[in-house]
Amino acid sequence: MFSVAEKFVSINGEGVRAGELAVFIRFAGCNLKCGYCDTKWANAVDAPAEKMESKDILDYILSTGVKNVTLTGGEPLLRQEMSELIDTLMSAGLRVEIETNGSIHLREFADRVYRPVFTMDYKLPSSGMEEYMCSDNFGCLEKHDTVKFVSGSMEDLERAVEVIESHHLTERCHVYISPVFGKIEPADIVEFMKEKKLNDVRLQLQLHKFIWDPDKKGV
Repeated sequence: MFSVAEKFVSINGEGVRAGELAVFIRFAGCNLKCGYCDTKWANAVDAPAEKMESKDILDYILSTGVKNVTLTGGEPLLRQEMSELIDTLMSAGLRVEIETNGSIHLREFADRVYRPVFTMDYKLPSSGMEEYMCSDNFGCLEKHDTVKFVSGSMEDLERAVEVIESHHLTERCHVYISPVFGKIEPADIVEFMKEKKLNDVRLQLQLHKFIWDPDKKGV
């Protein structure tokens, strides 16, 4: 049984399929407390949530007619039944993306017959959560996966470069840098990328925060 904080259809705001329609399933609860988190309401112990089984989630997704599925949170991989849900969705022909915070080991999910696509954060200094990052996860990533560096300062950007280069991430998967909304100017990130000659690294803005109010839910 899953605690689903919200479910909705929108466009992917980030990741490889940014701009494409997707069904979002947001699970309540998270094991991290990032300083810039924009879904704190869903992470509280008493967060409002709907109890759903795998079949209920599948039925809802199929009713939308949308093939892309984003499982997010909070942290979706905290749920013991997540492997079962992934199998249920992917065996029905759906494209499943997991948005994960980088602290949960991916090996169990990466080695499955039904393997989802991962969009994995690496938490930088301004998040206050870098110590919880599981660096072994880099070895689980493949060419369709993404590592995302949410950056709120120049210190964050410098640290992102260290991680990208030390783990050869651009040779392994997609690599994105995203600004903490309202904390750093995208133009400054572009200048930094030019200075560091960050080939094969992409700047990505959260589309939904430009289309709708940045605090709006269900988008």
